[in-house]
Amino acid sequence: MYAIVDIETTGGHASQHRITEISVYVHDGERVINQFETLINPEMPIPPYIQAFTGISNEMVEDAPVFREIAPKLVELFSGNIFIAHSVNFDYTFIKHQLQEAGYDLQLKKLCTVRLSRKIIPGHRSYSLGNICSALNIPLQNRHRAGGDAEATVKLFEYLIANDKEHHIADSLKRGSKEQVLPPNVNKSDFEKLPRAPGVYYFINDKGLAVYVGKAKNIVSRVSSHFSGDLKSKQKQNFMREIHGFSHVPTGNELLAIILESHEIKRLWPDENRAQKRTQAVYGLFDYLDQNGKIRFGIDKVRKEMRPLVIFSTHASALQYLNELIEVYNLCPKLCNSQTNNETCIQVNKNICDGYCMANENIKEYNRKAQVYFDQLQADKKAYFIVGKGRSFNEQCVIVYEPGSFIGYTFTSVKDQLDFDAVKDMSQPLRLNSLMESVLAPVVSGEKSKGYKVYTQMKIAVM
Repeated sequence: MYAIVDIETTGGHASQHRITEISVYVHDGERVINQFETLINPEMPIPPYIQAFTGISNEMVEDAPVFREIAPKLVELFSGNIFIAHSVNFDYTFIKHQLQEAGYDLQLKKLCTVRLSRKIIPGHRSYSLGNICSALNIPLQNRHRAGGDAEATVKLFEYLIANDKEHHIADSLKRGSKEQVLPPNVNKSDFEKLPRAPGVYYFINDKGLAVYVGKAKNIVSRVSSHFSGDLKSKQKQNFMREIHGFSHVPTGNELLAIILESHEIKRLWPDENRAQKRTQAVYGLFDYLDQNGKIRFGIDKVRKEMRPLVIFSTHASALQYLNELIEVYNLCPKLCNSQTNNETCIQVNKNICDGYCMANENIKEYNRKAQVYFDQLQADKKAYFIVGKGRSFNEQCVIVYEPGSFIGYTFTSVKDQLDFDAVKDMSQPLRLNSLMESVLAPVVSGEKSKGYKVYTQMKIAVM
């Protein structure tokens, strides 16, 4: 038995919008045996553009039942049936969400007539309800109203049943089938090509453009997670509507996946990536001369075009580094913005600092101590090889990293022994950014290098 459904709503996603109309046809596979249809008071204003689109006004729903009043009837209609709709996850998510608010848990198998149409009657230009019904000469009256669209979906489903020579409907209902959760415009075969391996994946729209870029330890598992669980958010609903395909780049290890994801988001600027398109809270140690010519240090967020001396992933780690610098080079904590109160300089009390902040030391002597740090920092600058797992058992991934200036990657045989210049020349360069540096800093320092070998010499040892 099937429950064929269509709804109208106040907007596009269930977390912030409500149902204004619902139509349900209970079908036994041969004919309709029951029907229910009603307007619903959404208990919120219907936006003007939605009123124009559906023809449902605030006045029309003013005296209609609220959803919780019809919830028991819907549970009765859905019970034991397979839930069917055109772009099923949209309708199912709205109804499931509002049933939960009314105290009911909806757990049904689903069928999508968009996905089924693509499989059973391939080759059509468009599979929107209006276009596919027109192509098949299925009457569609009272368009964009729940009753008219649901009735057309019933006729479409009957057509699909009659033409399902390869048993796609039965296959879609099998346990483990992804047909019930994948976006309506995505072919299952595209999903099945995704590997269970680390890498970067892309959600592609109907124009072939990436609308989202992500990274994963297991690409197929991570992609699948986008379309399971709670789908009521705006971003999830946009995914379901926009995605027409997937692509991926295997990386062999998670570190390269993180770096490549950041590069691709900055390069492609996908609509649905938001986190890395915002300013990253990455911190740096900066130096500057004050109006008296003193060399001073401070911690600040790294912004575009700013080149810090050292980059840190957190403010706490930056502050720890600064305090160690103060101790090692006998610098003044007040001039380094580490001590901000009006009390006597801590280093003076410890007899470590000569007290320039108290005018006990001249500018040249103080700046000379800071210059020792600059010289040491320059001497410590190194190029790093970060070697991790490759895409196969006989391959290794080599990330070339020169702090502040270069990052690239390549894949070589585990038996190869290459010098730095050769590795750098054959590597794929990426645009280095502060997020990458904050990820790489703890790896090259040994703090988070598990699973990777880090070399600073000019030869890579055979693994």
